[in-house]
Amino acid sequence: MGIVVVVEDERGKTIASLADSTNILHSLLPAQDDLSFRCLNRVDWHGNTTFNRHQIRDVHQELKRLATGGRSVEELRLIRKIEALATQCEAETHLYLKFYGD
Repeated sequence: MGIVVVVEDERGKTIASLADSTNILHSLLPAQDDLSFRCLNRVDWHGNTTFNRHQIRDVHQELKRLATGGRSVEELRLIRKIEALATQCEAETHLYLKFYGD
């Protein structure tokens, strides 16, 4: 099973979610030692990673970077869906973008 990306409220209630059942994110997300990224290089493949609304701007910029460079239709579709979840988090207070590792 791949990473699941979730929008949650402050109580941990799921508002929206997206499962990466084909493990596309493993090839898309930057390596942890890639210091040109501030957020997405911190996604824990086997644990959980949480971004708050103040970090979402960086997440948006980094997703845009990931969308460049000859990505497949499936990869771009996944990036766009994650961008939509990030936008939802940015629009309201007390929402978090969480990446649940496998």
